[in-house]
Amino acid sequence: QVQLVESGGGLVQAGGSLRLSCAASGRTFSSMGWFRQAPGKEREFVTVVRWSDSITWYADSVKGRFTISRDNAKNTVLLQMNSLKPEDTAVYYCAASIRSFARYNYQSQGTYDYWGQGTQVTVSS
Repeated sequence: QVQLVESGGGLVQAGGSLRLSCAASGRTFSSMGWFRQAPGKEREFVTVVRWSDSITWYADSVKGRFTISRDNAKNTVLLQMNSLKPEDTAVYYCAASIRSFARYNYQSQGTYDYWGQGTQVTVSS
């Protein structure tokens, strides 16, 4: 059974930092990443790392502030979030794909086959 288990969300003041973790079990993936969904908004792409070569992609809104990394031994992906802003407030979802980005859009939710339960990140002003 495939599971993605997130941890690390919470409440932080603007300018602060948080680190999210997503531990995967049950199979290996071609990529793992994060989406987020703010109240009243659609779920949006945040970042992803491709397992084969560690190439990463980021949404423009988080470039330079967020960093995705992986721990191969633990089949875990980490999201370090710095310089947080109130507009980063959302439920953050871990996502994993078994598909190739050569054929699928890494920013599309439909590219990802497995999802975590979500973790709340709240940034106060």
